[in-house]
Amino acid sequence: MKKLIITAVLTLLFTATFAQQMSLPAVMDSIAANHPVVKMYNAEIRSMDAAAKGARSWMPPTVGAGFFMTPYNAKLWQRDGEMLGMGSVAVSVEQMFPNKQKLDANENLMKAMSSVEKEKLFAALNENFQDAKKLYYSSIVLDKKLQVVKENEKMLDFMIRNAEIRYKNGLSKISAYYKAKAALGSSKNMQLMYENDLRVNRIRLNALMGRDPLAPLEIEPEYNLNDYSLMTFGQDLFYQNRSDLRGIDREINIAKLKQDLEKQNLKPEFGVKFENMFGFGGQPMQFSLMLMAKLPFVSWASGMNKANIESLKLKEEALQAQKEMMVNEYSGMAYGMRNELDLNKNQLKLYEDTIIPALKKNYKSMQLGYEQNTEELFMLYDAWEQLNMAQLEYFEILTKALQTQTEIDRLIERR
Repeated sequence: MKKLIITAVLTLLFTATFAQQMSLPAVMDSIAANHPVVKMYNAEIRSMDAAAKGARSWMPPTVGAGFFMTPYNAKLWQRDGEMLGMGSVAVSVEQMFPNKQKLDANENLMKAMSSVEKEKLFAALNENFQDAKKLYYSSIVLDKKLQVVKENEKMLDFMIRNAEIRYKNGLSKISAYYKAKAALGSSKNMQLMYENDLRVNRIRLNALMGRDPLAPLEIEPEYNLNDYSLMTFGQDLFYQNRSDLRGIDREINIAKLKQDLEKQNLKPEFGVKFENMFGFGGQPMQFSLMLMAKLPFVSWASGMNKANIESLKLKEEALQAQKEMMVNEYSGMAYGMRNELDLNKNQLKLYEDTIIPALKKNYKSMQLGYEQNTEELFMLYDAWEQLNMAQLEYFEILTKALQTQTEIDRLIERR
C-alpha cells in the first residue's frame, strides 16, 4: 500500500513538474486541428462535394418488352396458307437527352452547396477561439491573484504573530488581532477558490483542444491589451471578416443558382424512342423510331417553376436585409465595447501609476510605525485592507478589459 501511495505521489510530482506550457497561438492551433467541430464540418463538406460529382448525370434509359397488336386468339398468330399470322413481340429503348445548360446550372448549384458549411466551420472555430481566449486570460489573472493572496498572507501572518507577542507582553490591544485572523482565513478561502477556478479553466482548455481534460497544462503568463482606436467598425470590415455574413453571401449565391436552375427547367428537353417488332406467322420485322420533346414551358406545366423563381427572389431580398441588420448590430456593439475597453485601460493605468503605489507606500509607512510602536495594529490592518481591496479591484478591471477585448475579437473574428 505504501509503495502505491509513493508511486502515485511521484507520478503527480512528475506530471506537475513537466506540465506542457503553451502559448495562446499554440492553444488555438491545437483547437483548429483537433476540435470535434472541425471533423464534423469537414465530413459534411466532403459529403456535399461527393454528391456534387453526380451533378451531370443523365436520366436512365427506359427499356421495355412485350406483345404488340397481338390478338387474344392464339390460333391467329400462326400462318394459315396465304394468310400471315397476326401480332408480334416488341422490344423498345427510350432515352431523354438533358439540356446542357441545365446540367451546367445543376453542377454549379451542387458545387456551391458546401460553401455555406465552410463558413459555418469558420464561425464555429471563431467561437471556440474566443472561448479559449477567455479561459486563457482568466487563468493569467487568477495566477496573479494567487500571487497577491500569498503576499497578503505573509503580511497578515506578520501582523498576527507580532500582535500575539505584544499582547503577551501587555504592549498591544487585541481588538484588531481577530480581524487579522479572520482576514487570514478569508485569504486562504480565496486561494482555494482561485486554485479551483484555475483547474476548471485548464480542464475546459484541454477539452477545447481535444486533449485529455485532466492532462497537465501550463500557460504562458503574457497578455496584451490591443489598440482598436484606429479601427473603423463599418460594413467593409464585417463583410470581409465575419464568417456568418460571408455565409449569408453564399446563401444568396445559392438562391441565384437555384433560380438559374429553375429557369433551365422551363426549357424543352428532347429524347428518342426506338422499338423493334418480331412478327408472328411469317410477318417481317418492323421498327418504330420516334423523337420526343418535353415542353415544361406551357402554362399548365410551368406554374411551379415560376413560383419557385419568385420565391427565391424574395428570399434573396430577405437575406440581404438580414445581412444589413446584422452589420448594424455588430457595428454598434463594437463601438460600445471599444469605449468600455478604453475606460478600463485608463482605470488600469490610474491604479498602476497612482493608487496601488500610494497604498503600498502607506502600508510600508504604517508597518514601520507599528514596528517602532508609533502606530496601532488596527491602523496597520486598515492600511493592508485598503491595499488588498485596491489590488482586487485592479484585477476585476483587468478581467473586464480582457473579456471586452475578447468580445471585440469575437465580433471581428480576429485570432
